[in-house]
Amino acid sequence: MRTKEELLPKILKTGVNEVEVIDFRMHERLEDGGEYEWAFGVNFAKVREVIMKPENIVKTPEMPMEVEGMAKIRDHMVPIVNLAKWLKIDEAAEGRYVIVMEFLREIVGIVVHEAKRTRRIEWSDIKKPPVSNNDKLNGKVVGVIEIENEKMLLVLDFEAILDELGMIKVFGTEGEFNAYSDGSGQTFDILVLDDSPIARKIIRQILEKDGHRIHEAESGNEGLEYLENREASCKGAPITDCIQLVISDIEMPGMDGFTFVRKVKEDPRFKALPVIINSSLSDQATIAKSKLVNADAHLVKFDAPDLLKLVHKYAIKAEKE
Repeated sequence: MRTKEELLPKILKTGVNEVEVIDFRMHERLEDGGEYEWAFGVNFAKVREVIMKPENIVKTPEMPMEVEGMAKIRDHMVPIVNLAKWLKIDEAAEGRYVIVMEFLREIVGIVVHEAKRTRRIEWSDIKKPPVSNNDKLNGKVVGVIEIENEKMLLVLDFEAILDELGMIKVFGTEGEFNAYSDGSGQTFDILVLDDSPIARKIIRQILEKDGHRIHEAESGNEGLEYLENREASCKGAPITDCIQLVISDIEMPGMDGFTFVRKVKEDPRFKALPVIINSSLSDQATIAKSKLVNADAHLVKFDAPDLLKLVHKYAIKAEKE
């Protein structure tokens, strides 16, 4: 009898290294009077819906200039971010659509000029961005995908955008950090995988304040390479003698977090190493996928108390094995 996962469509299975993205466009008016079409992509898992731009957007005090205001969308008051203003482009079209996104426990609307289509992409086809594109967009591009007519579709770092707008919430940082751990004073070597520099910075600050030693990777491929090198340096000792925990994002170019976790758990050298998936996605389907690849825990960014509790729970377990 086939398992429940075998009955799923391929895109819904875990560790297949594929993602669905919504392709949307922004139109910039150039100084010579011409027009440039920017192509962007966002993970379909972050998207609640695409709607016509609401008329009832209410501006509230002290909002960044990039935020047009708040609008009521399906019983939620949602901040509406004008992406063109954040991109600092002279608009050559009207922002007619809003992509309603849910991540980091927040619902946010992004005003765009066109919502084109959904694309199924392999994570291995998502490459690191050229320096020229990233400079133009303030370093907020985490991946590029070559599509038809040699056009590049850019994957934006929405976590960094929200951070820049002061809209990211980091829970629990106002208290005493040692209240969130087990009080043992133990510190660990922890590998953190995340393609977002902002996310890595926030996670590093939380963990280093608790005394841990942090190592970083930007993708599943880099994470596996790090573990290979660390295992070799252990000189025959169990990998958990050298590193006690891995914390991995899901959305990363080259190899996604689900595929990374599956490969770690299937490798005899690494399978005892605890892995926590730490993602901006909080839907039940994503949490279920984490369980299917045998991740030890799933955590939604950014919750300092819960992160430190899980660190001490699973890293201590690894150290004892």
